[in-house]
Amino acid sequence: MSRQQSPSIKMVADRAGVSVATVSNVLNGKPTVSPDFARRVNDAVRELGYVVDLSASRLRSRKAQLAGVVVPDLTNPMFASFVSTLEHLARLADYDLVVVSARNNAEEEADRLRKIRAWRPAGLIVIPCDGAFAERLPDGFFAPVVLADRIPDAAGFDLIAVDNGPSAGAVAAHLDQQGYEDCLVVGTSLSISNIRERWEGVCASVKRMRVEMLEIGIDDAHGAQLLEERLRHRPLPGALFSLDQGTTLLTYCTMAEIGLSVPGDIAFASFDEMEWMRLVTPGITTVRQPVEEMAEQAWALLLRRMTGSAGKPVTRRLRCAVEIRGSTPRNPLEEAGKLKLGGRKWKLQDEPYSPE
Repeated sequence: MSRQQSPSIKMVADRAGVSVATVSNVLNGKPTVSPDFARRVNDAVRELGYVVDLSASRLRSRKAQLAGVVVPDLTNPMFASFVSTLEHLARLADYDLVVVSARNNAEEEADRLRKIRAWRPAGLIVIPCDGAFAERLPDGFFAPVVLADRIPDAAGFDLIAVDNGPSAGAVAAHLDQQGYEDCLVVGTSLSISNIRERWEGVCASVKRMRVEMLEIGIDDAHGAQLLEERLRHRPLPGALFSLDQGTTLLTYCTMAEIGLSVPGDIAFASFDEMEWMRLVTPGITTVRQPVEEMAEQAWALLLRRMTGSAGKPVTRRLRCAVEIRGSTPRNPLEEAGKLKLGGRKWKLQDEPYSPE
């Protein structure tokens, strides 16, 4: 059976008894069209099921109202929230958004970047898999690019990220002040800039507490085994600090399987707050990232670039909130609350950031 032909703008014009130009004016909302012609065109569009060809429209207008987003993993709740915010903002600005996932794989990210280039987007927002993003950006990609969340090894990119080091350091300092003698710090990989900055923040903030780093990878069975072996080994560390939400969930489940209680057997804290961390008992001490704000700032910056704003690359670091809950205090009477980061305020600016 032959495939039915999609209705064209000429078919709409013929059905309405008007010119193609009149149909175009009606579809573009121009007020110069008479009400009678507008009614006839809209009736024809509805009867034929006509849908505007956006790609052809863009080619005719020479305006690419299309932006791209590349994230490491759409199953990650943080990245999904980031994309959801971008989709809303793009719609308000009358942009379409192409969203793709690299599945936490640098080679797949490179392939996605090559393919998304064929869409000729007006701009691109990327949360890269790791710092080597510049090596994967295709030659001839001339649209503006804003990076978010993860810091590139190479300079020259607009960047919106968070204060990984100070926030992780605040949690480590809290554990240190509680009197824990040692802390196991668990994360995916130090090759990821966020994890590296958080680890460096931990090391810079502790005074008495000993810290050790365990890298377990992303969805890595061997890494999960290493974590379980370390938690079964005695003596246990006094505290455990997980540096990303995926690792936190794996660690929490592993501790439950082993039968470890929090904070009775081991204190537990996380970087990246998820809803479940507030619902379990005791609640999990955690760093909450301003994900929506990061998306808003990334979109605002990309929109500036797409509409012709030039200038040197912009770097902005956003402040996180640290929530102290029952999984870490030694004193059960200690109240949970927001931990102040040493009274420091971190300003947004168009240069590498520094404390005020």
